[in-house]
Amino acid sequence: MSQEHQYQLCINWEGETRNYNAYSRSHYISAEGKPNIYCSSDVSFRGDATMYNPEEMLVASIASCHMLWYLHLCVEAKIVVIKYTDNPVGIMLEAKDGSGAFKEVILHPNVIVTEASMIDLANELHKMANKKCFIANSVNFPILHRPMCILQ
Repeated sequence: MSQEHQYQLCINWEGETRNYNAYSRSHYISAEGKPNIYCSSDVSFRGDATMYNPEEMLVASIASCHMLWYLHLCVEAKIVVIKYTDNPVGIMLEAKDGSGAFKEVILHPNVIVTEASMIDLANELHKMANKKCFIANSVNFPILHRPMCILQ
């Protein structure tokens, strides 16, 4: 039997939409018991560069979900990871009509492990993490991996 999970948020915006060039793109995401996340649109779409935009949040969601699955799989494989960093890059193509879609996301996970004998398996587990990731399974574009694993 499959299990259903719900995720409920609130998107909050205030302003006036009298003029395309004048209305604020700034808004915040809230959820009960959690700090607000302040967002805007991308600077290319008249947004505030000091805030996260939806495109960045999508890339972050993919990278975060991948990392969490990867660490889970490392624990199961008895691989001791002591540091994980990633510098993901999302590539979105904008169409002439203003619409757009992501072409791909490339993850660049850098992992530090405690045993040299585990490096090959640690690199391989990124493929399994991609297959397990809830977010990766929900998007219609490729998620590529360029992992690097080194010894402490």
